[in-house]
Amino acid sequence: MPTSRPRHMITETDRLSSALEVAAEVWPDIAGEKGLLLRRILERGIDEVEKAGQGRVASRRVAIETLAGSMTGVWPPDWREQLRDEWPA
Repeated sequence: MPTSRPRHMITETDRLSSALEVAAEVWPDIAGEKGLLLRRILERGIDEVEKAGQGRVASRRVAIETLAGSMTGVWPPDWREQLRDEWPA
């Protein structure tokens, strides 16, 4: 099938072969189409990767929100001026 998209070639390992057998049982309507089964497996994997990425973002947001405002008073009110005074004019 002509396409302008990149194509990828993978080797069917023992583990992938087993996954394809399981996928054929899960999706019997495409059981004879290894390419379709691979895409379906990849789509499920992509969903999991995206969930993990969203979880990382969410946990970072929680950490930021938890720490927000916790450093009040760490620097004196005129810290910028003090810092600038250390640099040559």
